[in-house]
Amino acid sequence: MLKTTLTLAALLTATACGSTVTRLNMPAVEPTASLRASVGSVMIRTVSLPTYAAAEEIALETAPGVITSDGDLLSADDPSRSVTLALTQGVGDILNANVGPDPWPFAGLPDVAVDVRVSDMLGSAVTGTFRLAGQYYIGGDGIDFANSSHNFAYSVPMATPDIPGAIAAQGSAVAQLAEDIARKLGR
Repeated sequence: MLKTTLTLAALLTATACGSTVTRLNMPAVEPTASLRASVGSVMIRTVSLPTYAAAEEIALETAPGVITSDGDLLSADDPSRSVTLALTQGVGDILNANVGPDPWPFAGLPDVAVDVRVSDMLGSAVTGTFRLAGQYYIGGDGIDFANSSHNFAYSVPMATPDIPGAIAAQGSAVAQLAEDIARKLGR
């Protein structure tokens, strides 16, 4: 009985002293552009991220070509989901059109789908900048809309050369990508 009581007391003490998890949320950046859409509806497919950017642990370049994460700061949401939803909202706000994520939340099929493949999404303590680069593809099915592919590369200054600075800059980089995509779908 004494052993059970001591084990229970040790378990309760360990639970009470549990570590706090700190999560950072990518800030939403309001778009500055406003365009007329050339399509009625747009689906943003789930954004494909590199392994280090898709992980819950937030990565940072700490030396040229060295990507590290310490596990102390975690993403507030699944990074792919977070970037997908930010792009969906940004493109929708700029075009004032029906824009939704994959799976398509509306009845019927979208006029076009946008597939974003990110090759680089990383803040650098070395350069003090956040880089977002890759390619996106716009495809129309059943409407007269030319399929196209586009490269993108944005470099955004970080307010501080650390993970919180990188997350703040990430919101601005994703907003730039949303505007770029919207310009390809606008008139």
